[in-house]
Amino acid sequence: MKKTSPNKSERIVLTPMRFKLFILSILLLVILLYIVAAYQTEAFPQRVIEGFPIIFLFVVEDLWPPSWEYFTSVIQPLLETWNIALFGTTFGAILALPVSFLAASNINTNLTFYRIIRFFFNILRTVPEIILAVLFVALVGIGDISGILALTILTIGIIGKLLSESIESVDPGPLEAIRASGGNTLQVIRYAVIPQILPQYASYTLYSLEINVKASVVLGFVGAGGIGIILRQQLSMFNYQNVAAIIFTLFIVITIIDFISNKLRERLE
Repeated sequence: MKKTSPNKSERIVLTPMRFKLFILSILLLVILLYIVAAYQTEAFPQRVIEGFPIIFLFVVEDLWPPSWEYFTSVIQPLLETWNIALFGTTFGAILALPVSFLAASNINTNLTFYRIIRFFFNILRTVPEIILAVLFVALVGIGDISGILALTILTIGIIGKLLSESIESVDPGPLEAIRASGGNTLQVIRYAVIPQILPQYASYTLYSLEINVKASVVLGFVGAGGIGIILRQQLSMFNYQNVAAIIFTLFIVITIIDFISNKLRERLE
């Protein structure tokens, strides 16, 4: 019996036409959203291109050269900014650890309580840190305490969310073994969960410290202490060479902190 060879003109369809149309409609929708957003915000490319000469003149004529003698006035506020970020990160990391267990479904089996804690984390991460700083400035007054409290709340939201997801993805074997042997929830956390999440916990804390150092600069604009206060003062007085000195110092310090933090997190992971 003679075998019939397949027609070379026939193609095997790997992707259904319906799926192709679906992907095409999604792309068209995304492009349409970008166009609408560009018109509503007037974010047209020519506006950016036209602003380049203005930016160049501002940097060359106003910011450069930095006021090198002003560096001595920057050191103390810079240390204050670092202390705000350090305390805010430390307090937030300590408080986020127990709450993150309540936001993990493999530890907190009460579905209603679990969803409440998750919703609480979503609220913390939704409120910008500058709004938190404004609220705490109104509550406790202008100063470092407001910045520390704002960064503490911000850190709880970041670390709590990330750590709870790490807890949910741990190896369930040790948890089941301790529960099968009669261990309670605290023993499960102590002997089965914490040894597995400790590297991630340290990594998330260092990551939050990076964020808080940068955020603490902005918090100073609303009176929450740190180098942001003198940066706002120098901007309001149009002392742009002093502003350049502050920005240059911040760039060096934040780069060093990011480098050290990244190296430590690489070793932990």
